[in-house]
Amino acid sequence: MSTFMANKATIERKWYVIDAAGKPLGKTAAAAATLLRGKHKPDYTPHADCGDFVIIINAEKAVLTGKKLDQKYYRRHSGWVGGLKEVKYRTLMNERPELAMQLAVKGMLPKNIISKDSLTRLKIYRGGEHEHAAQKPEIWAAE
Repeated sequence: MSTFMANKATIERKWYVIDAAGKPLGKTAAAAATLLRGKHKPDYTPHADCGDFVIIINAEKAVLTGKKLDQKYYRRHSGWVGGLKEVKYRTLMNERPELAMQLAVKGMLPKNIISKDSLTRLKIYRGGEHEHAAQKPEIWAAE
């Protein structure tokens, strides 16, 4: 008997909804990263992109524990001298909570081409409504 290896032809992708309201940002991002990679499936293959689609709703209601709102920064650099830009997470969560969630999920994925493709299947919404009802997403409640 040979070992099953998933590939593009044998993968069936499902849609899942994760509600981030009242949950820690990191726990929600970890659950989304697991679904995007496909590690919850019995036929998980590390070298193949076998993950599912993930919709995260209520991103603005996700919480950061401890003093992270005031002590944690989102930093980016333009590449030029003096081009460092810093934004506190309190400001980031008020203005762009979708970006904060996307950065958390991106940091939990492996740094390769599979994760780049996986991030295209991540849909994040600020409020409780999403526009993917036609795909019949299931609610992911595993903690």
